Amino acid sequence: MEFINRFVDQPMLEGASRVLHIWHERTRRSPDELGPLWSLVVISCLFASSWWFLSGFTSLLAAGTLLMLSLPPAWKLLARTQRGDYDARAYRAMAALAIRRRETEWAVRVLMLLISACLPILARGGDHAGESFVLGAAVWFVLTIPANAYLAAAEPPKPEDGDRVLMRRRVVAAA
Repeated sequence: MEFINRFVDQPMLEGASRVLHIWHERTRRSPDELGPLWSLVVISCLFASSWWFLSGFTSLLAAGTLLMLSLPPAWKLLARTQRGDYDARAYRAMAALAIRRRETEWAVRVLMLLISACLPILARGGDHAGESFVLGAAVWFVLTIPANAYLAAAEPPKPEDGDRVLMRRRVVAAA
């Protein structure tokens, strides 16, 4: 377990934290918006590839499925009342939630990685439509579920809003 924690889980958490920092530095938007946006990007790529490779009823089934998968992240992005507001209060709430998730959901994150590594192997079958559906579901699962789990447990970036407590920590760290 120490090996998995040290060489798999911790680097993934550090990578997710770095991605959140880059996202916040470049867009000045809340880190909460990265997970749903990533899900929508993956779903739109799957939607384009389904129209490219599938035809007829199978294509309509795939489009309907992808449309239903896109509703929760789209709703999460559109229903935000404080769009783009990320201050010290939001940072503290996100950091507390991330710490709790880091400590309690370790096994879930590792299980998600294991499933995402094994799921594409199950895409083989005799039916072309079923094979395409399972392969698309595997790609969606591999690209979104572990990413969202690690983004939720990663250390969020510190906001640049002039909070005295955070500013003091930066001055002490710089000295």
